[in-house]
Amino acid sequence: MDATRQEKLKRFIIEEARAAGFDLVAITRPDAIPLAAERLHEYLQLGRHASMDWMLETEDRRADPAHLWPDVRSIVVLAMNYGPETDPLAQIDKPGEGAISVYARNRDYHDIIKGKLKGIAGRFAARTSGEDVKVFVDTAPVMEKPLAEAAGLGWQGKHTNLVSRTHGSWLFLGTIFTTADLPPDEREDDHCGSCRACLDACPTRAFPQPYQLDARRCISYLTIEHKGPIEPEFRKAIGNRIYGCDDCLAVCPWNKFAEAARETKLQARDDLNSPSLAFLLTLDDGAFRQFFAGSPIKRIGRDRFMRNVLIACGNSGRPELCDQVRQQLLDPSPLVRGAAVWALGQLLDEASFEQLRLAHAAQENDAAVLTEWHNGANNQ
Repeated sequence: MDATRQEKLKRFIIEEARAAGFDLVAITRPDAIPLAAERLHEYLQLGRHASMDWMLETEDRRADPAHLWPDVRSIVVLAMNYGPETDPLAQIDKPGEGAISVYARNRDYHDIIKGKLKGIAGRFAARTSGEDVKVFVDTAPVMEKPLAEAAGLGWQGKHTNLVSRTHGSWLFLGTIFTTADLPPDEREDDHCGSCRACLDACPTRAFPQPYQLDARRCISYLTIEHKGPIEPEFRKAIGNRIYGCDDCLAVCPWNKFAEAARETKLQARDDLNSPSLAFLLTLDDGAFRQFFAGSPIKRIGRDRFMRNVLIACGNSGRPELCDQVRQQLLDPSPLVRGAAVWALGQLLDEASFEQLRLAHAAQENDAAVLTEWHNGANNQ
């Protein structure tokens, strides 16, 4: 393919990406992230991936795009802004309400981004002479952030997320792999400087060092990926965050350049901006599925979500929630029952909690829930 043809194809895919609503688009090579393999291996050996075993299982393919698809010659990296209209940190000061990560307040971005990428890739393939394409959005073993840095979209900040000088860090990433040989763009430099706002903002100290994240301590991991009871040491720090955490993104100074999301399906639903804990406690499995239809929240299931809501209740300082929390002591899921015990241990006085313990603990057969009853009694 001659240079003129390469440039025309590059311009075409950039124009298509812009027309589809992407804010940033650039090209890199599959061999542009040579340090990724070593860094990923160290991360996994340190156990910082927590229970996300799929990262171990796909290590080779994740570390090198050519292992994922040997025929790839160019990688188009695209970013779409999903910036909030209001400061996400304002939610943290509303203990009677639940704080949901900005990205999850409307439709599942995987579906939105992937649909757009398929359309762009299809039109691009039709323009070429038999070149092949594949699209990926987060669910495949692709290291989007190092690739985005190599393509020049931004750099991985000290919080490990991508930061753009023009759009801040509220960005969804997607990639189009192609056998076409396209002119690559230049890598972006790091512009974090001496700033450590994101590191200092983390409620659970999930950054052992700048540019390193320990998922085992990250509220986003704990409230979304983690399937069991949340370790007691993190529960107070979680506050009212019931799905994800945006603190490290929200304090980034580069977000002064961020804009509110233009894509309608990424703009926050009113009922997901600050839903009341009292309302969320009423959701059985059917109501949960209906309320969160089309939302990424639905993917974690009602039990894990209710665990998060109950922790938020325990941190709320709202004794008026106790009657609703008590009802969760009869839930079929031990994950939910255990979280309810902890919440009541925070909301009730010693005598009231002991009375409940005598009524319920003797009928409990789950070891984890019994531990919560025991610990709650000792913490009164």
